[in-house]
This record gives sequence, structure tokens and C-alpha cells, in this order.
Amino acid sequence: MDGLRETAELLKVVAHPARLEILQKLETEILCVSDMEELLGVGQSNVSQHLSILRRSGLVDCYVEGKLRCYFLKDPRVIDILVLLKKKYDDPLPAPACCPTRPHAQTKKTAASL
Repeated sequence: MDGLRETAELLKVVAHPARLEILQKLETEILCVSDMEELLGVGQSNVSQHLSILRRSGLVDCYVEGKLRCYFLKDPRVIDILVLLKKKYDDPLPAPACCPTRPHAQTKKTAASL
């Protein structure tokens, strides 16, 4: 059960649009807080909150260069998650052979079409 809890926590951390955007950018480059402010269009405190969550979860880390904090990906699972989320599928999975198939839902006739 601990593995499932850890996975659920990881997904909770990733499941925020701002954090997803940060992770996507960090996939290809190192970013400083000021870069992320511009990227997200939010203030420094908001960016710092998201980065704090990402750091505590071990997904990212940073180094200090003068007055700048520069962030980078730390957990290799992030790249796998991002690749999976970008993947597009043409069709849904087929129903199992043991299950009867349902006819497609018919559109309801409106009073105007009668």
C-alpha cells in the first residue's frame, strides 16, 4: 500500500497546471525564479510556493548562483510522466470480449425536429 500512497502523492504534486508547466519547461532547460514568473504570468511568491512543493516532493532541485536560484529536474520519473501525458491516441480501448457491446447512444429528437 505504501507504493500506492507514494504514487498518489506524486500524481497530486504533478496535477496542477502551473506545476505541470514548470516541469515541462524544466524538461529542456534550467530556469530561475524570475524566468518562471514570466512563463507563468504570476508573482514571485506564487512561483516560490509551487517550487517549494516540487522540491519537497523531490521532483526538482536548485542551485544558487549569486542572487539567483536556478531549478532543474531531479526525479527521472518526471520525464516519463510528461511523455505519457503528451501521447495522443486515436481510438479508445475495445470492450472486453466477455462484455456485451452497447449500441451507440441515439440522439434525442427535439420538439423542433418533429
